[in-house]
Amino acid sequence: MSYDIYFLSRLDGQSWDEVLEAMEDAAEHSEPIPTRLLEAWDRIVPQARTLLGEVEITEYEQESRDLSHSGTGIDLSVFGHEVSITVPYWHAGDDAEVVLGQVSALAAIVEKETGLTAYDPQTERPLTETRPEGSIELMSRTTEDLRNRYGG
Repeated sequence: MSYDIYFLSRLDGQSWDEVLEAMEDAAEHSEPIPTRLLEAWDRIVPQARTLLGEVEITEYEQESRDLSHSGTGIDLSVFGHEVSITVPYWHAGDDAEVVLGQVSALAAIVEKETGLTAYDPQTERPLTETRPEGSIELMSRTTEDLRNRYGG
């Protein structure tokens, strides 16, 4: 389980539900990463390294790109036309605040370089409209619940 951020392109008048549905439909078809996203990836990686420190990069031809930070579990992926950030529910309290701050900063970089909007499906709104306190509380509560259930 992870806290997810999706990067979406929304047309005027289009609801977020419609955008998410289109994203799910597109995910059923494996397509190469568009050139504009590959170029954005090349600009994002050095900025992500500055933000997070040492990261592992995995590139598979023109199909996928992945940036992983082992200390936090933050993962940035590009697959076809999809761009997302995930972070596992490992963090609670002050730790969740720090990690979600890093996620937010990384999301701002991705938004700037791709022109896409960071969308938080947990709160069902753009990340810029999401109260950080609400995200921190959700991550902390979910992490603690999982620890209690599975003895983490």
